[in-house]
Amino acid sequence: MVESMPSKIYKYMGPEVLTKAFSDEDYCGLKCSYPKDFNDPYELFLTIDYQQDPELLAYYQDVVGKLPQLPTTCFSKSPIIIPMWAHYAHNHCGVVVEIDEEQITKHFPEIGFGDIDYIDQASDDLQSTLDRAYGIGKYRYHYMLQRGVFSAAYYTKHTCWSYEQERRLVAGENDVKDFKGMKILKLPIDCVTSLISGCNSTSDTEQIVSSLASKHGAEHYKMKIGKSSTNPYFVGSNDHSYEFKNGIISKCESYCVSCKEPTEETDVCPWCAIEEHHTKSAASQNPMRMLDRLGLLDQYYKDMNASSGKKK
Repeated sequence: MVESMPSKIYKYMGPEVLTKAFSDEDYCGLKCSYPKDFNDPYELFLTIDYQQDPELLAYYQDVVGKLPQLPTTCFSKSPIIIPMWAHYAHNHCGVVVEIDEEQITKHFPEIGFGDIDYIDQASDDLQSTLDRAYGIGKYRYHYMLQRGVFSAAYYTKHTCWSYEQERRLVAGENDVKDFKGMKILKLPIDCVTSLISGCNSTSDTEQIVSSLASKHGAEHYKMKIGKSSTNPYFVGSNDHSYEFKNGIISKCESYCVSCKEPTEETDVCPWCAIEEHHTKSAASQNPMRMLDRLGLLDQYYKDMNASSGKKK
């Protein structure tokens, strides 16, 4: 697995989770779960091709044993994934917490991070390691098999999940605290660098996010859905526009003075550039308006639908 080390990672959460996550003044508490409790029933599955000779498969099972269930929490490498906002941030009403991964590793040097590799079938690499362990029997091949299986199990998922752009944190039992039956990883507040409220967040959520950001010295951004591009953008507390580009949230070089949407070297977006004379010109050139004035528009649509075989 090829590792990358992004400086920032993103946690999507609903508005009701926000106050719980920041209930301790000095920490941001993130819930960890065991893979068996994740919403993907095939967690820890993609290790080897299980269509094996029963003797070899039994050997694999004996060497590897039962994979350990470790406290795990998941992040994304991007804060602008629309399905993630819909699924994990309560249909854009929630929040995304931007976290500095390097700060986490300073506080928890033993914690493991890894990008998820999205694949549809197990890699051949582990199969060859299994064959060597079974055929040669040297200790190092058994060790390599055990480590390889753990890595593949925790850091691979089917490609249907690839939209998440997941980066996963695997903790030890000593890294988390038990709280009402939940495993909580308490990140020191200096790990939090910004809070992003969703485009549908309520005024109450906005006020909470703004207060938390100010209190902890973090940036506060509001996600916006523009009309000229499918890429959402952000408006900061300083009223400037920002976009997520090349793995970071950065200030836009140009944006619309009216709606704040990023633009191409202009101070107005295409929609806000529409003036009254454009509207009048468009209306004068629209033949449907003439049919409507003559009371013929409804009949025209009925006739056209009938000729095309479409129902009203």
